[in-house]
Amino acid sequence: MADNYLENKFDQLQKARKVVVKRNNPSLDTLLHKNRSHRGYDKSRVVTEDELRKIVAVNPLLPSGMNRQALRFKLVTRDTGAEKVLRRIRLGVALPELHLPLPGTEPEAFILVCATVPEDRIVDIDLGISLQSMGLKAVEMGLNALIICAYDKQAVQEDFGLVYPPLAILAVGKGSESIFLKPVAEGETLKYYRVDGVHFVPKIRVEDLLL
Repeated sequence: MADNYLENKFDQLQKARKVVVKRNNPSLDTLLHKNRSHRGYDKSRVVTEDELRKIVAVNPLLPSGMNRQALRFKLVTRDTGAEKVLRRIRLGVALPELHLPLPGTEPEAFILVCATVPEDRIVDIDLGISLQSMGLKAVEMGLNALIICAYDKQAVQEDFGLVYPPLAILAVGKGSESIFLKPVAEGETLKYYRVDGVHFVPKIRVEDLLL
């Protein structure tokens, strides 16, 4: 075999752009598509405190209004008070007849998000960035998440002895639901619904979002 045959062959393939670089990480579009609001979870998949820490660890990488970095996080697992959180939250407010979560599908890991300063517009923007980013991290880890804003704020604060009132709760687990996005035109109903146990979420088409 001629000297440097393999090296030369590789160079030729590169120049012809026939060398395929395998992508190990999912694209942002893939993560966003999988980042659905699950209200039912596989309880056999136990989320650990270490996994919750990894999810919270995205926050030092995020932008923060005025760089205040005011958000703080309380981790709650099956062994550290998940049942107390479950008593205080409401899921699927738009589907009250289903009494979600269904028995045996309750989430058992939570991140309680608080702020060291009074809530204002900047804190709310930071909160949204944080919750979305943590949800995407959960998906990257093979989990799912749900942002919860329907809960008894005072009771949660007292139950966990929080110095600051919770602004939102992120439930984390392995989602067990089938969820599909349904493109709709502006003006159509945006209320999510279920058919034979499948969850459908209307989303306005891109062409209708542009001004």
